[in-house]
Amino acid sequence: MVTQPSSFPATALRRSVVAHLAAALPLLVAAGWMLGRGLDLPATYPLSVLAAFLPVLWFALTRLGAHNGPGWGDANRVTLLRSGLLALVGGTLPFAHVLDTNQTWTVAVIAITALALDGADGWLARRQGLSSPYGARFDMEMDTLSILYLCLLLWLSGEVGMWVLLSALLRPLFVAGGMLRPWLNRPLPYSRRRRAVCMVQVGVLACAVTPILGPPLTGFAVGAALALLLFSFSADTVWLISHRSDAGGTKNG
Repeated sequence: MVTQPSSFPATALRRSVVAHLAAALPLLVAAGWMLGRGLDLPATYPLSVLAAFLPVLWFALTRLGAHNGPGWGDANRVTLLRSGLLALVGGTLPFAHVLDTNQTWTVAVIAITALALDGADGWLARRQGLSSPYGARFDMEMDTLSILYLCLLLWLSGEVGMWVLLSALLRPLFVAGGMLRPWLNRPLPYSRRRRAVCMVQVGVLACAVTPILGPPLTGFAVGAALALLLFSFSADTVWLISHRSDAGGTKNG
């Protein structure tokens, strides 16, 4: 469901987003400092967390013209909370090769907590009648970021080979394809299949980070999740091909 554009001034909206991000940064540093001390991570961990949060700043502040509603909204606040958890995961990347069992379990629990919040933002947006292309994109980019950080963690730790990064690169490659074939950029209809596949992907990757799975089982599980993701992207591509001559398009729900 997508509402009509709001009369909420663009400058006020941008100030609201900046205020949320400004409040999030010190909280994130504090969380990184406490988590780093609790897990005996290197002193540079809070800085790594901030670096992992940089993509969030970009996605939160761009394409605000596609936002609907009075103020930033509760749904985007939930997405921001999820992005903070993802930054805590991404902050461990420089130390991936030396993480012990306790540390990897904690990282996996944080990633699964972020996954549990996924869907809550979309549910809030639909419940409050504030769904928008901006919110859908912000949520989708955080999905991509979560997959990227977990894939990098698995690769850098030596659990699986570089091929695991394909899971994180599928969407950027899809977007890049849209630059060559504009019909690939058409909005896709809301899909529970797409949402379920994404959740399975993140869930499998998070479990693969833990000691529950080890080589070669890690590779088999992550490979199966990747095959499922490839199927989902293929299904969307087939839909776009079959509708490329249609006028207009269906907005994301």
